[in-house]
Amino acid sequence: MKKIKIGLAPTRRSIFSAPDAIKYANLTRERLNELGVDYADITDINEEGLLYDDLDLAKIAKKFKDEGVKGLFLPHCNFGTEYVCARLAKELNVPVLLWGPRDERPDENGIRLRDSQCGLFATGKVLRRFKVPFTYLTNCRLGDPEFERGIKLFLSVCNVVDVFKHTRILQIAPRPFDFWTTMCNEGELLEKFNIQLAPIPMPELTARVKQVKEEKTEVAAVMEYCRSIMNIKIKDEELENVAALKVAMKGLADQYGCNAIAIQCWNALQSEIGIMPCAANSLMNEEGIPVVCETDIHGAITAVMVEAAGMDEARGFFADWTVRHPDNENGELLQHCGPWPVSVAKEKPSIGYPLAFSHPGAVEAEAKHGRMTLTRFDGDNGEYSMLLGNATGIEGPYTKGTYVWIEVENLKRLEDKIVCGPYIHHCVGIHLDVVPVLYEACKYLGIKPDLYDPIEEDVKAWIRGE
Repeated sequence: MKKIKIGLAPTRRSIFSAPDAIKYANLTRERLNELGVDYADITDINEEGLLYDDLDLAKIAKKFKDEGVKGLFLPHCNFGTEYVCARLAKELNVPVLLWGPRDERPDENGIRLRDSQCGLFATGKVLRRFKVPFTYLTNCRLGDPEFERGIKLFLSVCNVVDVFKHTRILQIAPRPFDFWTTMCNEGELLEKFNIQLAPIPMPELTARVKQVKEEKTEVAAVMEYCRSIMNIKIKDEELENVAALKVAMKGLADQYGCNAIAIQCWNALQSEIGIMPCAANSLMNEEGIPVVCETDIHGAITAVMVEAAGMDEARGFFADWTVRHPDNENGELLQHCGPWPVSVAKEKPSIGYPLAFSHPGAVEAEAKHGRMTLTRFDGDNGEYSMLLGNATGIEGPYTKGTYVWIEVENLKRLEDKIVCGPYIHHCVGIHLDVVPVLYEACKYLGIKPDLYDPIEEDVKAWIRGE
């Protein structure tokens, strides 16, 4: 799993047992170490290694900021000091995980050492007063399976939030004229979400393609890589253009500090370099730098979020909702000209000619079946939401490009959501169930989660450990 560093601030309250709080703080540290969690600790801040004194706040906040923590974990090791927890969380402005160990049976004299659950109730209320969103991990024991699941979920949420807030998208040329669906509000994306665009004109891309072809070495290596993983059904000079386009896009993404790309994939590019960009997009997608078609900025944002939710365990794929399955009432074709990463394919892909275009350079392969997440970040009129749900890959007729037939619970309900908006015909899929991660991340990002099946209570139950 990708390493995400969090700040660990175990908390106590003075009227309960300090020794027991120290004991449970250390047990929590041991469990996090067993799970391989990377965390910044506060054992050097005071002799107890606990958060309870207002005077320690500035030192703890500075340490966590200096170490670049992406989240804050607040184990309530006896009751907890709710206002100190809230002040620290407000100062750090990162996702917050609230949890406390399950309390033991009172002793023979009726004495309780901790009352951790009661402290969680208090801190939850005060965090709300401070308008600090938080994730709640149910009151459980360190060895319970829901603790491990909750920690891993929180780390994934932290990754989504961090990547989202630091996203910069390389926009290669304006959207195609006919694609009014992919228009976006650049200023609003920056103002609301700190998402930046780096727009460049098509000639800047084609000039870089020409440059890397003259330099040859890197292009030749990409061509050889393509031959090793795909069936090549295009000419050598066309494959060279595919490789050069991939190298050029990677160089421009590095130059402008971008973690995703949205490209005007047709039709100016074809007249300049004689190929479709799909195969080059596929190669970039396989490297974990999402490239989406038709200058779909919201699609690029979706792709970044999906890959972050998956903690780099699988690659996402950018798809069109296209046509209904000829035989399955809840079946649908997800397809695109050929930009999907090779690792998504269930067979050895080919580089050939796409559907509806005469230029070469598109990947052809059916994607793997199995359970997947389908999602779309989008918005209009100043409001943004994220369409979320699951699907299963199924058998269906052969079609050109990269494709997979999927089945959902109720296609008519999904279709209605897409048509009525704010969504369009594009989505991003991944062969993982990341619905709970994205659902939880939305609360930190000011995005409305929009589940296309009525599973919200199931998702909430999963998050809280049921």
